[in-house]
Amino acid sequence: MRQLKAVLSIIVTFVFMLVPTNSISNAATKTLSVHFINVGQGDSIYIKAPNGEDIIIDGGNKDGSDVVAYLKKQKVKDIEVMIATHPDADHIGGLDEVLKAFPVKSVYAPRVGSTTQAYKDFLTAVKNKKLTIKVAKADVVLPIKGVSAKFVGPVKSYNTSDTNDWSAVLKVTYGKKSFLFTGDAETKAETDMVKAKKDLRADVLKVGHHGAKTSTSATLLKAVKPSYAVISVGKNSYGHPTSEVLNRLKSYKVKVFRTDKQGTIIATTNGTTLTFNVKPIY
Repeated sequence: MRQLKAVLSIIVTFVFMLVPTNSISNAATKTLSVHFINVGQGDSIYIKAPNGEDIIIDGGNKDGSDVVAYLKKQKVKDIEVMIATHPDADHIGGLDEVLKAFPVKSVYAPRVGSTTQAYKDFLTAVKNKKLTIKVAKADVVLPIKGVSAKFVGPVKSYNTSDTNDWSAVLKVTYGKKSFLFTGDAETKAETDMVKAKKDLRADVLKVGHHGAKTSTSATLLKAVKPSYAVISVGKNSYGHPTSEVLNRLKSYKVKVFRTDKQGTIIATTNGTTLTFNVKPIY
């Protein structure tokens, strides 16, 4: 029996020596990945949390088939958290198709509505799933394991005709790295978050309103201090992203990515390091 134990011990030791130590450490290291999906002139962000939860923020324009296809390519089976930042069609337009395609556990949206068909389709899809929309507002925490995911805006109510400032603004932190997703929040909402002393500091900033000059103010950039910024934008007649915003980001030495020039941008972090699938365009 002693001889058998000795032989087994030698075999186990030998097998362990054959396994590279870096593969052991890699297997033990969980990562968070953020996919800024290229949906043209719109927003759709997919987050894979380190413990497996799937989060979707916005669903692009009217046809959500591109978002559904992308999620299926990522082997998404269900979605733990869906966030509609605000009622604009270029943000919620495809969420009804996402709702139809996947089981969804929770849906969050700010307390502002719209009369558009895109918003009605979204509400109908939520109702058909027998879900109740949870209010997205400052200080609401998402139940994501191993990650801090908290809304930092909106901090107050705005005119219902100005849906951009109602945008649900989410901050996600994993280890030492953090992301700020701003929807279409404009200068007023940005200033209100800063005045309310919300923790906006983040390594990666999702640029507000596709690079419109009415967002991504100097006030916000001073509070966020981002190293990187991602602009989700497509061919448009608005002049997005504007030279004002690009120059502002440059003056704060922020490295910029653009979905219209580079396709889907993927950021990955283990909580210590941060990598992207492409190099910054600026």
